[in-house]
Amino acid sequence: MADEDELDDSDGGAGADGEAAGGGGKKLMMIIAIILLLVVGGLAAAYFTGLLDPVISMIVGHDPSAEGSGDGSENGEPGARAVFFDLEEILVNLNTGGRKSSFLKIRISLELEKAADVPIIESVMPRIVDNFQVYLRELRIDDLKGSAGMYRLREELLRRVSAAVAPARIKDVLFKEMLVQ
Repeated sequence: MADEDELDDSDGGAGADGEAAGGGGKKLMMIIAIILLLVVGGLAAAYFTGLLDPVISMIVGHDPSAEGSGDGSENGEPGARAVFFDLEEILVNLNTGGRKSSFLKIRISLELEKAADVPIIESVMPRIVDNFQVYLRELRIDDLKGSAGMYRLREELLRRVSAAVAPARIKDVLFKEMLVQ
């Protein structure tokens, strides 16, 4: 009977040590899970905000100068000429919330990746103008103030025109004239 008590004490002691070790293991697993969750969340946020685009293009090996005919005459070279496509003037009534009417008159030029994209742009021009009109009509005067407002407007227009001309690539949206009245 004394032998059984000794066995029970030794098992009980080992069980207590095992529980303590298991509790430490659980804490360690929780800490690792939290760290992984933060890293994955941070990477997802960086991806969706576009901060990882240069890194992804570097890893994938996407080189804009490699696209095209391969004869070295594309826009990837310093001597290559830029291709611009002027849109017609757009005049929209801004969202003033019932106050006095305000208008935005804007002339935009699109910087294209290659001259072969011009027919694609021309074929979807009604869609481009519609996307711009819908977005611009919801703007307020405060949305257009300052360089930050202009930057946000440029980025949003670039996103919308890129979606409309999907196979073609637009490098930039350039403002030729912008008047708020």
